Amino acid sequence: MVNITDIEINTTKVKIPNNDLEIDAYLAQPAHEGTFGAVIVFPEIFGVNGNIRDITELIAKQGYVAVAPAMYQRIAPGFEVDYSPEDAGYSPEAYRLGLAYYQQVKYQEILSDIQAAIAYLKTLPHVNDSAIGAIGFCFGGHVAYMAATLSDIKATASFYGGGITTSSYGEDTPTINRTSEIKGTIYTFFGTRDTLISQEETEQIEAELKKHQINHHVFRYDAGHGFFHGFFKDKYPLIEQNPSYNPEAAPDAWQHVLELFQNNL
Repeated sequence: MVNITDIEINTTKVKIPNNDLEIDAYLAQPAHEGTFGAVIVFPEIFGVNGNIRDITELIAKQGYVAVAPAMYQRIAPGFEVDYSPEDAGYSPEAYRLGLAYYQQVKYQEILSDIQAAIAYLKTLPHVNDSAIGAIGFCFGGHVAYMAATLSDIKATASFYGGGITTSSYGEDTPTINRTSEIKGTIYTFFGTRDTLISQEETEQIEAELKKHQINHHVFRYDAGHGFFHGFFKDKYPLIEQNPSYNPEAAPDAWQHVLELFQNNL
């Protein structure tokens, strides 16, 4: 049974200020009064598209304030593409564009945008600013791992984050070398049939988390990359919306995400 709360929520597009930059973002939050934990949702290379907005709303339905910031604001403001049945779930042009923008991002700029999103959440009257978490997918999974190194982030769910062991967006030091800076709890999710992330990489991440005694859990599924695609807010019971979606792995991973946030936010 998939545990899904269905509380009423409000959604809107917002701007997150970051010095001279305004970052486009999608905000979803409970409609009723109260103080809530908050979650930053980091997208894949396809921008804050329908899938990411749906996940942001799904998190809000659990009783959190959720915001999904655009990570390509400096490079391609307004960029978003949804999935196509072509090319294993993505249109070739969408993948080419998303990958081209991904290759231009810089570590310090991403980190600055994460910090701006945290600061923005703290300005919202219904946010408990001591209970902020993060979740991300693919590119966003790597960004979520970066976010976990910040003291404000209490819980992180990183889904199939690519390049954590080998890169850090223009920096000499790969992101895995910053694992010791993680302050809160981190759950990572990988597919054993992922052609973009090797099993050696996932083992290296797990070994580093253990080495630094980070509160963590590494979940592995008999699935490929992007196995959470299709877990959409208005489409229960779950159905295959994308060829990479895995109907066994995704619901189980979601239960662990709920556990992570419920125990730490």
